[in-house]
Amino acid sequence: MKRLIALALVAFSTLAVADEVQVPQQQPAVEQYTYATDLDIANVISVTPIADVCEVVPAQMTYEDHQGQRHILEYRVMGNGCSNG
Repeated sequence: MKRLIALALVAFSTLAVADEVQVPQQQPAVEQYTYATDLDIANVISVTPIADVCEVVPAQMTYEDHQGQRHILEYRVMGNGCSNG
């Protein structure tokens, strides 16, 4: 009887550890934004910081669409290093 209880405890502890193991997600391909890009953004996960230069620089946004698929969108923005003085 003790062996049966010990075997059951080992089985349950193995299942508990298996639930904690996460399989790393494969990084999605970077998509280039154009004015014709049809965006389906349900949740923004992250946006890269904008460089402190006075020129157009690339930026990336990682987001999930309404079906839960993760996307990385690269677009161009004006840097934060320009002053109006």
